[in-house]
Formats: sequence, C-alpha cells, structure tokens
Amino acid sequence: MKLWTKWLIAGILSILFGIFVLANPIAASVGVTILAGITFLLIGSIQVFAGFGSDETGSKVMGIGLGVLMLLLGISLVANPLEGILSLATVATIIIGANGLLRIMTSWQMRQTPLFWPMLLSGAVSILLAGYIIANFFEVAPQLLGILFGIELLFNGAGLIALALFLRTAKGALKDEIEKRLKQ
Repeated sequence: MKLWTKWLIAGILSILFGIFVLANPIAASVGVTILAGITFLLIGSIQVFAGFGSDETGSKVMGIGLGVLMLLLGISLVANPLEGILSLATVATIIIGANGLLRIMTSWQMRQTPLFWPMLLSGAVSILLAGYIIANFFEVAPQLLGILFGIELLFNGAGLIALALFLRTAKGALKDEIEKRLKQ
C-alpha cells in the first residue's frame, strides 16, 4: 500500500471517529476523563520511580511529591469520572478564556499589520465562548470534552487527507520532473 493511501485512510477514519464522538459527546467526555486519569497514573508512577533514583534530597522529595500528586489526581479521575469531567471542563474553560485574552493582547502588538483584526476577533470569540460555557456550565460541561475531542478528530482527519493528497500530487510532480530530466 502506498504511503499517501495510508494517510488517506487514517484521515477518513479520524473523520468517521470524530462524527461518532460528536454523536455522543457525554460518553466521549467520560472516555477522555478516564484516559486522562490513566495517563496521570502512569506519569505519576514514573515520576515517583524517578524521584527515588535522584541523588539530591531536594530533587528526591520534589520528584516523589509531584509523582504522588499525579497518582492521586489519576486515581480521582478514574474513580470518579463524572466529577472529573467537571474538573477538566473547568480547566478547558479557563484555558479557552486565557488563550482568548492572550490573543487580544497579542493583537494590540500587531495593530499596524493586516493580522490585527483576525487576531482580535479570534481572541474575542474565545472569550465569548468561555463566557458562554461559564454561564451555562452545568448544561455544557458534561459534553464539552467530547465536543472538543470530536472537533479535534474532524480537523485532524481533514489535515491527514490534505497531507495524503499533497503526497500523491508531490510524488507525481517529482516523477514527472525526473522523467523530464532523464530525457534531456
């Protein structure tokens, strides 16, 4: 199977999974929360192990302490995924709002460029989105992670399909160029 075909299949699958996730965002939010909890458990275990391997007392205490905190967070997310959804949705909302604020601040530094308005509007939309999530938190929060994950899968799939088509086109153009030079 050609490389571009593999990327095309991956892109199509990503889009199909994105549609599937968006069809049931609450279940996807639970899945994302449990996966985040498992990830924290793994990283926390590695951190504790690495902390014990450290020679300095300060590094050892810090490494083990951070590892234990990650383990506790992982246990909490896995044991209580519905509460974990609310916690992660809160974090996602804060990140969306902070990102919007940073884009607005960055836009002011770009006042003399054509990118000022797109950057300003992008930041404003992010802040409005964060405000909407906060205003409707208990209705939106259970679905938020699933919706964000589904949108990410859709955009990822579109990007992979674009990459596949580029690779197919670039390979054809390269082949034509090589044949052209060989004839000379």
